[in-house]
Amino acid sequence: MNGHLEAEEQQDQVRPDQELTGSWGHGPKSTLDRAEAMAPPPPPLAASTPLLHGEFGSYPARGPRFALTLTSQALHIQRLRPKPEARPRGGLVPLAEVSGCCTLRSRSPSDSAAYFCVYTYPRGRRGGRRRATRTFRADGAATYEENRAEAQRWATALTCLLRGLPLPGDGEITPELLPRPPRLLLLVNPFGGRGLAWQWCKNHVLPMISEAGLSFNLIQTERQNHARELVQGLSLSEWDGIVTVSGDGLLYEVLNGLLDRPDWEEAVKMPVGILPCGSGNALAGAVNQRGGFEPALGLDLLLNCSLLLCRGGGHPLDLLSVTLASGSRCFSFLAVAWGFVSDVDIQSERFRALGSARFTLGTVLGLATLHTYRGRLSYLPATGETASPTPTHGLPRAKSELTLAPDSAPPMAHSPLHRSVSDLPLPLPLPQSALASPGSPEPLPILSLNGGGPELAGDWGGAGDAPLSPDPLLSSPPGSPKAALLSPIAEGPPEIPPSSGFPPPTSDAPVAVPTWGPPDHLLPPLGTPLPPDWVTVEGDFVLMLAISPSHLGADMVAAPHARFDDGLVHLCWVRSGISRATLLRLFLAMEHGSHFSLGCPQLGYAAARAFRLEPLTPRGVLTVDGEQVEYGPLQAQMHPGLATLLTGPPGCTGLEP
Repeated sequence: MNGHLEAEEQQDQVRPDQELTGSWGHGPKSTLDRAEAMAPPPPPLAASTPLLHGEFGSYPARGPRFALTLTSQALHIQRLRPKPEARPRGGLVPLAEVSGCCTLRSRSPSDSAAYFCVYTYPRGRRGGRRRATRTFRADGAATYEENRAEAQRWATALTCLLRGLPLPGDGEITPELLPRPPRLLLLVNPFGGRGLAWQWCKNHVLPMISEAGLSFNLIQTERQNHARELVQGLSLSEWDGIVTVSGDGLLYEVLNGLLDRPDWEEAVKMPVGILPCGSGNALAGAVNQRGGFEPALGLDLLLNCSLLLCRGGGHPLDLLSVTLASGSRCFSFLAVAWGFVSDVDIQSERFRALGSARFTLGTVLGLATLHTYRGRLSYLPATGETASPTPTHGLPRAKSELTLAPDSAPPMAHSPLHRSVSDLPLPLPLPQSALASPGSPEPLPILSLNGGGPELAGDWGGAGDAPLSPDPLLSSPPGSPKAALLSPIAEGPPEIPPSSGFPPPTSDAPVAVPTWGPPDHLLPPLGTPLPPDWVTVEGDFVLMLAISPSHLGADMVAAPHARFDDGLVHLCWVRSGISRATLLRLFLAMEHGSHFSLGCPQLGYAAARAFRLEPLTPRGVLTVDGEQVEYGPLQAQMHPGLATLLTGPPGCTGLEP
């Protein structure tokens, strides 16, 4: 039957002060099953193929009437009455802008209509996203049960499209097609992003993933390495993904915690995601680019990545195993840096309160006191065809190596957990100031998510229109768990220490040596000679960067041709002799990924599978994913596709204006 429906749009301006591409599918019983459940979906239908079509009314009931058409890429809305629109305004809603949907019913017993609500985040005229809610009235049948079935048919079809789930060919679209909501563990660093991470999480992240129907639990991290300790003791079968709400540092802890478990081979298959609320947000910048969005910073970047997370979908993620001079090992998803980049990263810690502007200030100060460092970079070149941004130059073969005996490894140390996850109470209502309910212009004292959602406030309708309540039959599929918040969650914003962040590690701090993880079969012991097929570059350097993904920051495309799963580490270095003005031009061009086209003779590049870096200058700073590590020789090997990153569908914004 054709449904009848009308659209009422409520827009809330978002303000800063407030491929293995799979889908969110049935909850697997193990990480192996989870990887299989994220298999590529069947080929999509043509973008213009109508999947559903019907006529609908409005809320309130005296508004216009609309014809809705749902395709695999967008929801098309055309006004029918009182007068058809010659040029429909807002008549195309790309699915890339939709976070989720729900079904509603009137609290008036005499209203036999059912309601279908769609949550969208279109871009405004100035580029920023705003929240817009569209509510449609299914009123084509005489009974509420028939109208509800039609509203549920539309909501189910839209949810399947958003999550990449196949629709049946026979046209029988019922809520039973939907699996239980994916269960996400959210880890929030409340001190990230100048202390805005907690506020952004409450005001933007939690409402959006609630609108998407995702089930989640949330933990605030309290100290450095808290997230690492949590995931080391986590029962992974209870979760479908771990998502960090912070900068890159929190995901670094999560990945290293997963790889520091006895069951690391299964644990590392746990899909991980990142919602950027930190200073650098490099990985989020790469996720944003892969999703087809325009470059973004701050809250816009967070909303883009949240939209992609709501869609589900995992992609293999390369990890770099880094062995330090002491013999300790860690895993990097981002970059190893030495010289100018690491100097700016660590020295700008004192400006953390400035947010991402700390790097701008740090760069200016670094240019004023530009240093050079003598060292030796050796690498195993990538075999086969590789996308190189610069012409290949002949490089000398490996020279004699320094004799470096690794120090004895310090004992592994683990701090006790604050509380085990299984001991934390479920559920906890959010305080009134914590969240605005999905579809409600006013915050409610208690938000019940995934099926016990809030009612639409009465002031949405005209005089005499009864407010709407969620229809639990679609909002909460049978057997689906309620979303809950795991303590510790404060009743208000957390107290932020003066540093506005966790203290950076010191070079003499004890380092936990991972017992587990894949072997580095391409690397000889640190300090021993390298095989003859390695290449060596020696001299005075301004910087050396070994990067895995494309981005070094949310707006810095250091390796524009890099992919999450290309199996390569992209080596970039700048030799001494470069002027400050030229170095500044390189970094400005890096915002667009065009720095390799400047023809700078001091800029070098190589794609490699492994590398060794030997600083010959007695003092300096080395960082792994922005975290300072012990200074001295190190070597690393790329492990292709070792982890799984929640990225959303690739290039899903083709219809975005």
